[in-house]
Amino acid sequence: MKKIFTLAALIAIGFGANAQQEVKYGPKAGVNFASLSNVDNCKSLTSFYVGAVAEIKFNDKFSVQPELIYSSQGVKSEISILGISASRTQKVDYINIPILAKYYVYKGFSVEVGPQFGFLVKAEGEGNVSASGVSGSDKSDNKDNFESFDFGIGAGLAYDLTNGFFVNARYNFGLTKVGKADTYFASSKNEVIQVGVGYKF
Repeated sequence: MKKIFTLAALIAIGFGANAQQEVKYGPKAGVNFASLSNVDNCKSLTSFYVGAVAEIKFNDKFSVQPELIYSSQGVKSEISILGISASRTQKVDYINIPILAKYYVYKGFSVEVGPQFGFLVKAEGEGNVSASGVSGSDKSDNKDNFESFDFGIGAGLAYDLTNGFFVNARYNFGLTKVGKADTYFASSKNEVIQVGVGYKF
């Protein structure tokens, strides 16, 4: 964890040292609609993200925006057959560091795209089964089944209000597989839609 924060600080300092204009920073938070590819009967998992953002503006049109985000992700799957209902939720939480290039199209409206580096924090699986009025559940820590690093691309839209608040929507798609070899998620990649708000000082 210490290495993650050190990396984030170095990124922000590195960009800030080269910036010729203003640097803004602040908190952000929002909702995740997360999924993992190649999962049978999958549904998106509604969760959350929270973190901090810094924006280094080089001119009125272009800026670079590194972020440090705690993101709760994963997938949910459900099946019902012959009176038996089963569901399973796989949560996979990361510390994500996106580094986005932002281009302001019109006034406060911008488009953003860039790489995202993810570091696994925890992974938990939870299953529920119900049949003939009888139900059961199980929950387990399965972090060992997942890769500790994830790499992807984020792309989205943002709108900055004049009072410092902003809203944004982003799609993050993984380029690396999240599960280790010979596990159920060995061929899965992260897919996350994020909608949130924030404030920049």
